[in-house]
Amino acid sequence: MTAVLSISKEESASHRRVSGISASPLSAEARLGSRGGSRAHPAKAEATRAPESTKRDQLLETAWRLFYRDGYHATGIDRILADAGVAKMTLYKHFRSKEELILAVLEKRSQLFCESFSRYLQAKKRTPDQQLLAVFEWLISWIKGKEFRGCFFQKAMAEYQELQDPIHQAALAHKAAFYGEIRRLVAEAGLSRAKGLADQLALVVEGAIVNSHAIGSSTPALHAKAAAATLIKDARCSRNGR
Repeated sequence: MTAVLSISKEESASHRRVSGISASPLSAEARLGSRGGSRAHPAKAEATRAPESTKRDQLLETAWRLFYRDGYHATGIDRILADAGVAKMTLYKHFRSKEELILAVLEKRSQLFCESFSRYLQAKKRTPDQQLLAVFEWLISWIKGKEFRGCFFQKAMAEYQELQDPIHQAALAHKAAFYGEIRRLVAEAGLSRAKGLADQLALVVEGAIVNSHAIGSSTPALHAKAAAATLIKDARCSRNGR
């Protein structure tokens, strides 16, 4: 497959939606902000407007949008609550700290990412080699989306740089799972140097995301697809002894 595959409006929209922590033993109130100053409306009144599950989803969606646009450290809890229209007590019911909120957002976005990626690969019948190229076609469709601002998980690891930080670990786990999918596709294609090829393709993906975001263009992603096609072709020829 050499042409970029088209995807449905529903699938494309779903994909575009995809993709400071304190670990000190403070109370939830201290971690999330003082009750002084502007006080939130009572949670009881809020509960009459929407069920708790909806409020939790509302918090996650709003937090993701603000974290993705403005950064994790730059986005405070009060800003999230104001944009989500959720009382502070509701936040306490679901998350004990900003760290827990960020981890929940990462988990949710990872789930949506995996679902979107899986739907794209399964949308059409493809040969194993075409499946590998479809990874880059999917990447291009995401980067061309209006909401693209780089990788949510790369941003998390950049802001929480300590390797043992729970947020860094959660973002890294998402990347590891994605790399695992690339390794699976390489293995199914029966290509030579499977592990090395998978690592190379994963690096090409990451570079395409960073460079496309840096210059505000999908051109690096298009170059990444061409580079991937060359790597796959070389691996196929090597396996066949040519």
